Parts: sequence; C-alpha cells; structure tokens
Amino acid sequence: MKKVKSASSIIARAMAEYKAKDYETALVTLSAAPVDENDYLELAYLLGLCHVRLERFDEALLYLEQVVTSGSEDERTRQCRLTLAYVYSVTGRTKLAEYELRKLLDSTGGPSVQICSALAYVQWVQGKRDEALSWYVKALEYDPENLNALNGYGYLLACTGKDLKKALTCCRKALDGDPGNPAYSDSLGWAYFQLGMLGEAGPYLQSAAELLADHPDVIKHLKAFRKVTQS
Repeated sequence: MKKVKSASSIIARAMAEYKAKDYETALVTLSAAPVDENDYLELAYLLGLCHVRLERFDEALLYLEQVVTSGSEDERTRQCRLTLAYVYSVTGRTKLAEYELRKLLDSTGGPSVQICSALAYVQWVQGKRDEALSWYVKALEYDPENLNALNGYGYLLACTGKDLKKALTCCRKALDGDPGNPAYSDSLGWAYFQLGMLGEAGPYLQSAAELLADHPDVIKHLKAFRKVTQS
C-alpha cells in the first residue's frame, strides 16, 4: 500500500520550489496535499503566493482572503495582507489596498518601510499627492537606504516639482543601488527632464522604454522628451 505523504511535508517541498521560483511546479505539488485543518492556512498562503507570482490575481485572492479572514493575526497573516494590498493595487482597487494596509498599521507588528511605501503609492494613485509624499518620508525614516522608497519619493518629487534637486538625488541613489531596474531608470530620467537637463534625461528614458514598452507612464515620459527635443 502506497504511503500518503503528510500535508506538512508536501507544503515544505512546495515552499522549496517556490523559493526556487518554480511556481507552476509548486502548484502541482500542492495539488497533492491532503486537506488538513492544521495545515490549511499554510497551504492557502502558499497557493496564494504562487498565483500572485504567476499574475493569476483572481485565483490568488481566493486563497489570500481565506488567510486574512481566519481570525489569526500572525506574521503569515500580515504577509498576506501586504500581498493582498499589492494585488488590489495592480488591479486598480486602491481603496481595498488602502484598507488592508491600514489594517496592518493597526496590527501588533505596526508600520514598516514596506507598508509606508505601499500606502504612499495608493495615495498617489488616488490623487492625494501630499499624503503620498508624507508616507514616503515615513518610509525613509524606517530605512533611509530602501531603494523602492527612495525611487518612489524621488519620482513623486519630480512629478510635483516640489524639490527637484532632492528628487534627482533620491532617484540617482536608487538606480545606483539597482542599475538594471528600468523603473528606476525612468524615474531618474524624468527627474533630469523636469530639471531641464535633457542631455542627461534621454538615455535613461530611452533605456526604460526599451524594457517597459507597455508601461503608460514610461511611454508618456519618452513622448514628452521627444516632443521637446524634436520641436
């Protein structure tokens, strides 16, 4: 008689596959896990994460929401809330994203650079520029070297024109920390553009557009640059 593997052993194997970025294989592995009440939340958590990585957001929501509504308030639940906020953000449901992030602020873990940066982004998308900038300031108070917060803060400063020199410094620092990041390249190019430094802006905006050809903001920035330089 074939021995049935326990849910915990299957989840451990799937987690190793997830960490190796083999998300499809991890899902196949998890499909063989027996339904075990003691392990179900961990199973749902990992299923949700795999679907997020594969950009299957509707499937991800089914599992992640089960975890956050379970009544458990541990680190796994916090991670699920943060992931839910990301999914809601990228699918245009910023009010729901903000709800999950504010629940995280009220939880025992309190705020973090990730939560503050995420709140800054959803406030920005909702057109609340001053609130967005203040959340990035708080994020950088937690971690002044965080590349995502530096880039986000610098980009918003460039867009609002509040402090273009500081915008340039933040964006430059972010790209120095991750030279291959096209989003950071676009932000730095936009900061240069807003300062009128077109010769410096061009290479960064062009580089970003080559890798993020479908991103509306990147396209808009390159078009603005070409309009000015070709007129």
